Amino acid sequence: MPGLGLRLECPRGPPRQARAAYDHGMHLLVVEDEDSIAEPLVEGLRDEGFEVTRVATGQEAIDAPPADLVLLDVRLPDIDGFAVCRELRARSGVPIIMVTAKGEEIDRVVGLELGADDYVVKPFGLRELVARIRAVTRRTSERPESRHTLVAGPVEVDVPARRATIGGRELKLTLKEFDLLALLASQPGVVIERERILREVWNTTWYGSSKTVDVHVAALRKKLGDPTLIETVRGVGLRLRV
Repeated sequence: MPGLGLRLECPRGPPRQARAAYDHGMHLLVVEDEDSIAEPLVEGLRDEGFEVTRVATGQEAIDAPPADLVLLDVRLPDIDGFAVCRELRARSGVPIIMVTAKGEEIDRVVGLELGADDYVVKPFGLRELVARIRAVTRRTSERPESRHTLVAGPVEVDVPARRATIGGRELKLTLKEFDLLALLASQPGVVIERERILREVWNTTWYGSSKTVDVHVAALRKKLGDPTLIETVRGVGLRLRV
C-alpha cells in the first residue's frame, strides 16, 4: 500500500558510527508483511546499528526467537497484531511498538491495553521511529520487571515469570492488573502518583482519563481479597500497605 510506510530521510545528529555504537547488539524483530515497507525499514534500522530480523506473518512472530524489542504491524495476513501482542505479552515483558495505518484512538487504546509500550502511525519517519525505540528501551529497562521477586507484606510478585501471590495463593491477574501491582509492590508503603502510574503502566504517550486506573484498582482489590491493601491517597495516588 503506497504511502503507508516509511518516510525516508537523512537524520540529523550523531554520525553513523556513533549511532551504531549506541545501539550495538540490540536485536529488533520487525513484523511487517509488505515488502515495499519492510525492506527499506530493515535497511534503515541496520544502518542505525540495530540487528534486525524480519518476519511477514503473526505466526512467524510468535514462533521467532526472543528479541530485545518487537516492531509489530497491526494488519497482518494471518493473525492480527493485537492477537500477536497478547500472545507475546503473556510470555514475556519484551518491549512492543505497534504500527498502524490508522490514527484512530481505538487502535491505540486497544494496543496499549493489551500491553504494547508505544505505537507509531504510518507513514512515519526513520528518525522518529529510532527515537521511540530508544525511549521505550530506556523506559522499560526502569520497570519493576528488571528486578526479580517483589515482596510487600503478604503479596509476592515474581516479575520475570509474571506471577503474583498473596499468602501463597496465586492471583489470576490481567496484564494491566499485574503491571499495576508490580509497580505498587516495587515501593511498598510509598505513595505512587497517578501521573506515574499512567506513565509506567499505561504508556507515556497516552493521555487518557485516569478513571481507567480506578477500574483496575477496584478489580485488583477484589482479587487480593482485602480492599484495604491498596490505599487511595486522595488527590495524589495509590499506596500498597505493608
